[in-house]
Amino acid sequence: MTFTGFGEYAIDFYDGLVVDNSKPYWEDNLRTYREDVRAPMEALLTELEAEFSDGFGKGKVFRPHRDVRFAKDKRPYKTHCGGVIEQGRGGGAYYVEVSSAGLRVGGGCFHLATDQLAKFRRAVDTEPHGPELERLLAKLRKQGWEIQGDSLKTKPRGYDADHPRIDLLRHRSLYAIRVWEPDDTLHERACLDRVRKAWRQVRAFNEWARDHVGLSELPRR
Repeated sequence: MTFTGFGEYAIDFYDGLVVDNSKPYWEDNLRTYREDVRAPMEALLTELEAEFSDGFGKGKVFRPHRDVRFAKDKRPYKTHCGGVIEQGRGGGAYYVEVSSAGLRVGGGCFHLATDQLAKFRRAVDTEPHGPELERLLAKLRKQGWEIQGDSLKTKPRGYDADHPRIDLLRHRSLYAIRVWEPDDTLHERACLDRVRKAWRQVRAFNEWARDHVGLSELPRR
């Protein structure tokens, strides 16, 4: 299937889901989800795999259902559709998402397991890997990316508070994000070019994560 843009009613579907996150709404609009959201997302990832899968694996679309077993928020459905090309959580990821807010793309370490976090901090602490990451993130900021992630309010154990890269060392996750509000491009093939260009910009950051963080060796919970 060739990607020609997300369907005409993709944004309307999520506007409605935000208001009525219920099984009846989902079932009444399931065809719209499949045709205007899910199928285009699968086609988008399939086309991008040729350039971005090397070292990161096949693309996949995340399931639409939320895991509410231990959550206070019991809404059953995610209010976005996300897709990713990654070898595993934490070691670099090419991410794309569509929702009522528009198009969201990202890359980096969205989740770090304990062993990955230790490797991340060792790399940040080491020459030349730490300064290299600083340069990569500075370049992304200049290109319009937001650098986000969960971080400690205090210094991590084993590192001095005056470490030259203490702000990076505090991070427990670290990723870059760009967002485009809903526009005509979202529904056109040009959306593919938008995502491709963004992923090319974040490629060096993802490769840094792949090379210095990699996959977790801990069992999945």
